[in-house]
Amino acid sequence: YTVNRQLTRYHVPFLAFVNKCDRSGADPLRVSRQISDRLGHNAVLMQLPIGLEDGHQGVVDLIEMKAYYFDGAHGETLRVEEIPAELQEEARSCHEALVDAASLHSDELAESFLEGEASVEQIKYALRHGVLQREIIPVYMGSAYKNKGVQPLLDAVISFLPNPQEPSYVALDLDQHEQKVELHADNNAPTIALAFKLEESVYGQLTYLRIYQGLVRKGMELINTRARKKIKIGRLIKMHSHDMEDISEAGAGDIVALFGVECASGDTFADPSLNYSMLSMYVPDPVISLAISAKDKGSGTNMSKALGRFTREDPTFRTYIDEESNETIIQGMGELHLDVYIERMRREYKVELNTGAPQVAYRETITQEAEFDYLHKKQTGGAGQYARVAGFMVPLPLENPEHYQFNNKIKGGVIPTEYIPSCDKGFRIAIEKGSLIEHPIIGVAVTINDGSFHPVDSSDIAYQMAAIGAFRQAYKIAKPQILEPIMKLSVEGPTEFQGSISGSISQRRGVIISSNDEDGRLVVDAEVPLSEMFGYSTVLRSLTQGKAEFTMEFLKYGPLPKGLAEELQEKLQKEKAQKK
Repeated sequence: YTVNRQLTRYHVPFLAFVNKCDRSGADPLRVSRQISDRLGHNAVLMQLPIGLEDGHQGVVDLIEMKAYYFDGAHGETLRVEEIPAELQEEARSCHEALVDAASLHSDELAESFLEGEASVEQIKYALRHGVLQREIIPVYMGSAYKNKGVQPLLDAVISFLPNPQEPSYVALDLDQHEQKVELHADNNAPTIALAFKLEESVYGQLTYLRIYQGLVRKGMELINTRARKKIKIGRLIKMHSHDMEDISEAGAGDIVALFGVECASGDTFADPSLNYSMLSMYVPDPVISLAISAKDKGSGTNMSKALGRFTREDPTFRTYIDEESNETIIQGMGELHLDVYIERMRREYKVELNTGAPQVAYRETITQEAEFDYLHKKQTGGAGQYARVAGFMVPLPLENPEHYQFNNKIKGGVIPTEYIPSCDKGFRIAIEKGSLIEHPIIGVAVTINDGSFHPVDSSDIAYQMAAIGAFRQAYKIAKPQILEPIMKLSVEGPTEFQGSISGSISQRRGVIISSNDEDGRLVVDAEVPLSEMFGYSTVLRSLTQGKAEFTMEFLKYGPLPKGLAEELQEKLQKEKAQKK
């Protein structure tokens, strides 16, 4: 689900490959149906398996209508034969379904198909058009470990997926208020490249680079547009799995690697004449945090190195020092996410750690409109402070990707134009900590429509303070409430444990969305609060004799029940009292 959502968000055309057809229980046709039923794609079979599990021998190509076998110790020799007699009828039926799906994207193919003369080239042309429009998802199959089905899959990548010259890419011109600029896969244009992955190696940090425009050569200078630092390309590498090949230059569309470059994942490298940045990928806010501390001084040094590396590599992993407790806090997308990094610190950096209890990233919001009219006035003998801000705030839908909106409706200059950004800044400061449990506030749209100023005492800081005071004034009467992260949970296991699985979800305040039983395997999709999911993997193994598994990802924020919200507030008050 997570990968599918990313593909949809960035409009990426793709193929599907059903792996492990030689394993017990393999059923690629069922997987193809699930792509259609559960992910909502138009999955179209390109192949049929010749045998499954221990009897898996090869695949039937439904475009060429030939049987492919993969001989040799590593399946490297492709042998083409006629389709086995027992599969010919099924292959003809699937071939007709394939051509029927493809003909929707080519009038020429549709006419030829009706006349019974559809050619392989016509079918491939129509399929490619459908794949690029994300309206057809070709389904291939095989066993990657034994190299069965890999050659046809690679051919399909070349035949159906876009080459680097076809998609349009956009960068932001940082000198022109992030105006969008179209890039071209042209080796003669100024260089633009994106560092999309970092990896520690025996030679230091290995930076994977995707070149969108221009050339990257050994010895050339580029600029990191985020850090505003120049780098010189030293060693330029082309990666083949774990093997490295030194190269002197690479062009638009290539993926290469660099050594000795200090940067973070998502940084843009550009020709020094350009101040462009590639569009950053969507990074969700962390939903869980954990306090960690090193047991000794040596571990403390190594812990700092590890956290620095992990935050550069993974934009969803964050760390900071809590000002009140002086503790190191790590944040991530789930319990397992943080567990993996804690284990890596212990294993790779020999860090001895103490860890606190996981903390859920609660949020606060408002539930009704509220008006504000706040005057900030301070006189200290010299220049004073004067600012008045008036307007109203309304709740935003929680599914809105923008958690905060600022609307300027000031007319007649009652607040000078140069102080409008100061008001926005003040409101942004105010939403960092709510009054209920001191967690960030989301889902608020603030509008200012009135105010006043003083020719001498009005200033940037005065309007910031007025905005903070105005927000707090209105927040109290806007019926604030606490929100908790709700996770999308998918549990899969034998049907015999249906009662145990459903019961374990209900006990955790979960809401079951769907339950499907297919061939003795049960799949339950549910929405469950994150706070109830700690330790669920152990519980699930115990309930199902280790036969069930689950996946979980952040879905949305939802209201915390009133009783639990009161408990949370009481707990915060007790902690504050103890600190005093």
